[in-house]
Amino acid sequence: RQNWGEAFFTLAFLFLLQCPPGLEFVLIHQRWVFVCLFLLPLSLIFDIYYYVRAWVVFKLSSAPRLHEQRVRDIQKQVREWKEQGSKTFMCTGRPGWLTVSLRVGKYKKTHKNIMINLMDILEVDTKKQIVRVEPLVTMGQVTALLTSIGWTLPVLPELDDLTVGGLIMGTGIESSSHKYGLFQHICTAYELVLADGSFVRCTPSENSDLFYAVPWSCGTLGFLVAAEIRIIPAKKYVKLRFEPVRGLEAICAKFTHESQRQENHFVEGLLYSLDEAVIMTGVMTDEAEPSKLNSIGNYYKPWFFKHVENYLKTNREGLEYIPLRHYYHRHTRSIFWELQDIIPFGNNPIFRYLFGWMVPPKISLLKLTQGETLRKLYEQHHVVQDMLVPMKCLQQALHTFQNDIHVYPIWLCPFILPSQPGLVHPKGNEAELYIDIGAYGEPRVKHFEARSCMRQLEKFVRSVHGFQMLYADCYMNREEFWEMFDGSLYHKLREKLGCQDAFPEVYDKICKAARH
Repeated sequence: RQNWGEAFFTLAFLFLLQCPPGLEFVLIHQRWVFVCLFLLPLSLIFDIYYYVRAWVVFKLSSAPRLHEQRVRDIQKQVREWKEQGSKTFMCTGRPGWLTVSLRVGKYKKTHKNIMINLMDILEVDTKKQIVRVEPLVTMGQVTALLTSIGWTLPVLPELDDLTVGGLIMGTGIESSSHKYGLFQHICTAYELVLADGSFVRCTPSENSDLFYAVPWSCGTLGFLVAAEIRIIPAKKYVKLRFEPVRGLEAICAKFTHESQRQENHFVEGLLYSLDEAVIMTGVMTDEAEPSKLNSIGNYYKPWFFKHVENYLKTNREGLEYIPLRHYYHRHTRSIFWELQDIIPFGNNPIFRYLFGWMVPPKISLLKLTQGETLRKLYEQHHVVQDMLVPMKCLQQALHTFQNDIHVYPIWLCPFILPSQPGLVHPKGNEAELYIDIGAYGEPRVKHFEARSCMRQLEKFVRSVHGFQMLYADCYMNREEFWEMFDGSLYHKLREKLGCQDAFPEVYDKICKAARH
């Protein structure tokens, strides 16, 4: 029952990885050779397959009819698991390498795999301003469809391969989050299959405890089978202003000010050192000055973070009009700035013009071909973390990042955090402005040791009532984890819904012990 496309790529890579004995040496020391010769072409085939499939399914309107049948199949699998004695925990049968998270959970090998083949957009209701989707729908699918009919999501997280299920069960953010909150805050309903095989729909007014407990729960309360998400009218372009700022105090003051201005549709910062940043603010518009139009998503264009850095190097402000879909996926081609460590010459104009149309390689395929040696090297010499802290602690947080890991560039993305029940909420009873500090790259702090340095960073985040995104490596113990997250509603529902024997606790699923 596994999707045949996934099966094909799994078999293809098992074949590749058992090829020449010298392949492991190339994978570790000259990885760009393997990426350019194998992963880029296969990533392109992967993209074409899923794009064509999504287009055919939506045009033939077969998805809603098949959806109910697929949900019944999931219920049947869960009930069979119960009838067989509920001997192990359950998890989705989706291969671990297909997720965007860097973690490859070994629990997939020991848990009962429930096959969930739900990857279609079910309905777009422009009157109610709602899109109903299955959990494996990607952000690339969503933007391709919605922007073509003049609509968009209020919060549309960056990378093409991020799925709706991952963004709900984990979390998602974008440069519009200072207005709309995290991805979970634009969702209006979830549909789940629970531990007993029953189906439930939850909204803020119907089964509300479950509605607020689902986000960040990482699939440990039930299987998500559909979600309803708000949509808003889209415009053709983003009018984007670039402003270089120097001096940490000035950076923090400017960024906080722009994040509080509701007239800004988008706010983002790229920090290139502790006292150098470019702050970007944007609004959607249907009009553009032709001379300032920049289709930054075209394959031959410079990587976005390098393009932004030019404004800092030349110490000048800028104004550009970027097509909306290009803006949404501005960091996709370079996987933020991670691709420069995999293909060091990837931003070279010659490479971009000749091979840029195949970039980026799929993150899932990079994971699949990583190998144990390279995985350990990455773990000890590479950081991929997003820490969410109150905006009022930004200056202190950036000093802590500098001292503990010293990774640049750093991504700065503001968001409003409503005071709602669930695992993540502000300390007080009112909404509070937070910021996502994203660090991706090789630490330059002396004597970096992953566990001790990250535990130091996690300790700081807990001390300011912040949160760690759960896709990344988590070094906290159980007590520290539940100090960071509010587990009161979550644990109450796990007991009420009989989850203790059906799903692992979220900590056990994402902690270091769950790593492959």
